Amino acid sequence: MPRRHLLSVALLTVVAVTSTVLADVKLPPVFSDHMVLQRDLAAPVWGTAEAGEDVVVSVAGQSHSAKADAEGNWSVKLTPLKAGGPHVLSIKGTNTVELKDVLVGDVWIGSGQSNMAGGVGGYAKGDEVLAELATGTYPQLRLCRGRGGVWQESTPETNPRFSALLFSFGQRLQKNLDAPVGLILGAVGGTPSGRWLTDEMLANTPQSREFKAANGGDLYKQHILPVVPYGIRGVLWDQGESGTAIKGLDQFNTMGALIGGWRDAWGQGEFPFLYVQKPSGGGCAWDKSNPTTRMANDFVALPAAPQQAGAGGYRAHHVRIMQHPGTAMVTARDLGSGIHPRNKSGYGHRAAQIALGFAYDHEVEFYGPVYASHEVEEDRIRIQFKHVGGGLATRYGDGLQGFAVAGKDGTYHWATAVIDGDSVVVSSKDVPQPVAVQYAWDKASPWANLFNKDGLPALIFRAGE
Repeated sequence: MPRRHLLSVALLTVVAVTSTVLADVKLPPVFSDHMVLQRDLAAPVWGTAEAGEDVVVSVAGQSHSAKADAEGNWSVKLTPLKAGGPHVLSIKGTNTVELKDVLVGDVWIGSGQSNMAGGVGGYAKGDEVLAELATGTYPQLRLCRGRGGVWQESTPETNPRFSALLFSFGQRLQKNLDAPVGLILGAVGGTPSGRWLTDEMLANTPQSREFKAANGGDLYKQHILPVVPYGIRGVLWDQGESGTAIKGLDQFNTMGALIGGWRDAWGQGEFPFLYVQKPSGGGCAWDKSNPTTRMANDFVALPAAPQQAGAGGYRAHHVRIMQHPGTAMVTARDLGSGIHPRNKSGYGHRAAQIALGFAYDHEVEFYGPVYASHEVEEDRIRIQFKHVGGGLATRYGDGLQGFAVAGKDGTYHWATAVIDGDSVVVSSKDVPQPVAVQYAWDKASPWANLFNKDGLPALIFRAGE
């Protein structure tokens, strides 16, 4: 055969193969067998095909059509589905893709740094509760590692390779909801919050518009953007030890831009954003026999004098992130301490409790006492609290401790504290005219013992002049 003819045949073959590849309907990796579709939401399904190609998406008795645009992109939105399954999700163009064992339930994104990224297999060695959970098979719990990962069933073989925190969270959540739960993981150890957003997210937030994302803006693009706008119920975030890496911008404002930016990207409105309190641990627990709080600090006596300056500032600053709309903090003061706390089952259990109370409106208290307001009453200060649950209570020691008051000189002295209904009344013989009050003001405060009767610890605060 002449050389010219051979080249022509080869060229025609390449063109034919290329045309076939371009014509094939394709989906992002997050759409796979064993996936979970978000219930009660017009969940998006998207992919690529030949430009102008008609695509039909069918599931659970409904069908939706789309036409691929000039770049070959197409998308549809499903009619909201109720929890259940399994279903077959069919996507038909010139070819047909069928995804099997598709459940409908709630989907949560887990992101942040090492305390989110750390695997079940590693943490199970020091967490017997997690080790036991990891041996189970949970047909209604599905796991997906982002950035190209596909969905897997939760089994003794797949559990060890997944996030210890996110797995523990999802396992309890699924059990309490009695509905399928899907977990998508996108986390990288040792990373600052400033790499999990984009310059555009900062520019769209008044408090941060003059700043740029930390070197790269890359982690969001690598680990989160590939699953946007996959239908989700909310986000669980665990990061803070590495700060923001954006000079001049604190964690409160960085997280405000990140939370708002992610919500804008998804276009689902104000979905719940849960984050784990930092620093980890540092306080005593209501009941150390409880598996969730068994690794808390032991209760200790008060230090000789209260902290005067910024020792509690970082912890209090991190609590402020709760002020962003639709955001809740996973209280960790009464959980295990350290940069990498061992009891990930406890952290996951507490995160699920926050989700149930905050995101699902279950009748479960999800915070300990939270400062609401205070009033000076001559030589004492009365502090009102929210989230008193079954009532304010103290634990250990000879009485309530951890409160300090200051006069106009700004010097804090330990205070005598008494519970009075939903308030605490504090005073000190050393401060006849108090103007300010603080509680648990330190990096670690195992000596502070205010709880509600639901067993949750009061949050750090400082208030007054």
